[in-house]
Amino acid sequence: MLWFYLILILIIVIYIFTVKSKNSFKIRGIEHGPSIPIFGDSWRLFTRRETFGGMLERTYNERGVGKRYYGISNMGLNIVTIKDPELIKQITVKDFDHFTDHLQFIKGDVDLLWSKNLFALEGKKWRDMRTTLSPAFTSSKMKLMFTLIQDASKTFVDYFEKQNQDVVEVELKDAFTRFTNDVIATTAFGIKVDSLAERNNTFYLIGKKATNFGTIGTVLKFIVQAACPPFAKWMGWGMFSLEVSAFYRKTIKETIEVREKNNIVRPDMINLLMEARKGNHIDDDDNVTDTSFASVEETLAAKPKEVKQRLTDDDITAQALLFFLGGFDSVSNLMCFTAYELAANPDIQDRVRQEVLDTVEDCNGKITYEGVMKMKYLDMVISESLRKWPSAVQTDRVCTKPYTIEPASPGEKPIKLETNECIWIPVYGLHRDANYFPNPEKFDPERFSEENKSKILPYTYLPFGAGPRNCIGSRFALLEAKLVLCELLRKFQIVPTEKSQIPLKLCVGTFTMASAGGFNFGFKKM
Repeated sequence: MLWFYLILILIIVIYIFTVKSKNSFKIRGIEHGPSIPIFGDSWRLFTRRETFGGMLERTYNERGVGKRYYGISNMGLNIVTIKDPELIKQITVKDFDHFTDHLQFIKGDVDLLWSKNLFALEGKKWRDMRTTLSPAFTSSKMKLMFTLIQDASKTFVDYFEKQNQDVVEVELKDAFTRFTNDVIATTAFGIKVDSLAERNNTFYLIGKKATNFGTIGTVLKFIVQAACPPFAKWMGWGMFSLEVSAFYRKTIKETIEVREKNNIVRPDMINLLMEARKGNHIDDDDNVTDTSFASVEETLAAKPKEVKQRLTDDDITAQALLFFLGGFDSVSNLMCFTAYELAANPDIQDRVRQEVLDTVEDCNGKITYEGVMKMKYLDMVISESLRKWPSAVQTDRVCTKPYTIEPASPGEKPIKLETNECIWIPVYGLHRDANYFPNPEKFDPERFSEENKSKILPYTYLPFGAGPRNCIGSRFALLEAKLVLCELLRKFQIVPTEKSQIPLKLCVGTFTMASAGGFNFGFKKM
């Protein structure tokens, strides 16, 4: 009965927001679809008829043909959605000072721990934290973390090697999520776990609770948090449960205490943040070449020379937790969809494996950081997987001071964006636009060959966002995915089984990318 009243209150609040919307598309001359009360363009998602990515792709193709932007209505918000690459560049880079923040559903007083992470921070606080964290994610720092990731990759492959079967049946989402859990545990929290062998270890179970965002019920809870923060706070509806917050706070505090007491230094995020808290300068010279096409550059302009804000234990915990959230689901999705495509396209898989074996031979029987960076075809495969199956199907920006999109063609009007107005960039629609990527449903790594990648129009390929507010962990995610695939393909062939779904169907009714039938495949010993 309580849920009935909560949902009723939610509907009333959203309806009021919808009716009172001052920035209607009609008044501003922005093309949009029919307005469905409350849910807007998301009604098919909530009735389990469409994926979130599907909604973005459909509206992208239906609206604004030949135009630079169009309108999407979503849960009481009228969102100007940008589809023109040059306008995307203008907003995310050239005029970044007008769009420095992301949309936040959860206010600081509702969940203090969430409000302190890099994604949620705004303005100067975001810039200071970004400056502090950036040195941890350069190519040179990835090389230092390489051994930690490689150890986890070997442990992952060893687990399946020990199975006394020619073909080990695997649900890839479960397996790769456990792997990413272990990588983040060692690189961000400084602890070692083996979530395949110890399936119910506390770190993994808490992680599952912390990342349970895909359900409609969770989305409704987020909307209540945005619409009525005092009520959400009274109900205890933060981003994380009290159990989750307490666990990560305790883990970070104990890790810091042990390291300080015993002078322990590891090449990980905790060490970097501990040094920053002491006021020590972190060398951010990046003298290691990263050849990954999908990785993004640090474009933050006018970095302050020092960060005067003292980092608390909560600040450190919040960054480590964000790192966990970004890797636990998004990176495991990248691995799942890539493995699916390799199983569905055995000729591509054979070519990747041969490149891995040749590289291992050149590196005296080992996989090295330099060797991974030299694997051009592997990078092409990963880049194409991120195009066809991006984990972040859209990205947003919030207008932080009034801005006008000036007309660029006959028939356009000036579009005035007010402070706190949100815009979307439909990554999923861009990646599946045949004008930019011919035959977009085809998995074709050759799009990213040396001959072809220069033909890709800038700001049409955005797996990790764009501009200063791009994903800081792109290099880490790419290295992690490449390394585990290298270790896996040395020993196994990824093959379909009776349970495999080819072609796969995306799960409807969720905001995250997921296969409706799971990722059931086999690891066949070579």
